[in-house]
This record gives sequence, structure tokens and C-alpha cells, in this order.
Amino acid sequence: MRKSTIYDKAMAFKKKYPGTVAWRIKQHCKIAEMHLNPGEKVRYAFVCQKNDTSLEIFRSFVVVVTDRRIMIAQKRLVFGYLFLTITPDMYNDLTVAMGIIWGQVCIDTVKEVVVLSNISKRALPEIETEITEFMMSAKKKRTQE
Repeated sequence: MRKSTIYDKAMAFKKKYPGTVAWRIKQHCKIAEMHLNPGEKVRYAFVCQKNDTSLEIFRSFVVVVTDRRIMIAQKRLVFGYLFLTITPDMYNDLTVAMGIIWGQVCIDTVKEVVVLSNISKRALPEIETEITEFMMSAKKKRTQE
């Protein structure tokens, strides 16, 4: 069994940015841990809500940036879970929006736009940097192959 590096990173994020709205972080992190591939390294993890509006606060997720992809995981309340992955070849663009209380990060992919909301405004530059740096380096590697 692996040490829960995802949970540690998610809780460090939540402690650093307590204004971010997230619940049941440990359960969400277990789902992300379950989907980590052998040899995949966790670069960054944060918590958020996955929805278009900041008024809906019961859709908490953990977002994990690894050395291969972005994983978005949620343990559902009663049974089951939801897991999304964004690989560098599916990634198009990133948009950051700041509101009065919280901010949003919108990840545009080939198939959909993933809206991550209710994030502390102070955390937005850090999240943008982590995702953008990973995607730029991953896409550069793909073009060199």
C-alpha cells in the first residue's frame, strides 16, 4: 500500500488556502490513489468544487497533477465514484476567473470544458502555474518524440 501523498498534498493546499470550499477530502484522495499508475509521480494536488456556479457547494473533488496527466476524482456520497483524466493530447487551454469571494479554473479539452470552482482567490496563480508548466513540458516532450 502506498503512502497517501495525494492526501498530504491536498491537505497542505487546504491548510494554505482555507477559503477553498471542499468536503470529504480523504475519500476523494482514495479514489485518485486507486487510479495512480505504477511509476506515476504526483506533482501537485488541490481541492475544489466541479461546477459552473459558486452557489452549489456539494460537489467537492480532488484534482491531481501527475507527471503524465491531470486526474479529477470524487467519491460519491452513497456509493460509487466519478473519475476524470485529462491527458496532454486532450488539453487545449486554461482560463482563470476571479470573483468576489472565490475563483474558477476552466480547463478546455477536446471534448469538454471542465470548470473547477470555489477556489480561494489567492490559490489561483499557483494552480495556473502548476497546470500550465506541466502541460507545456508534456506537450514539448510529445513533439520531440
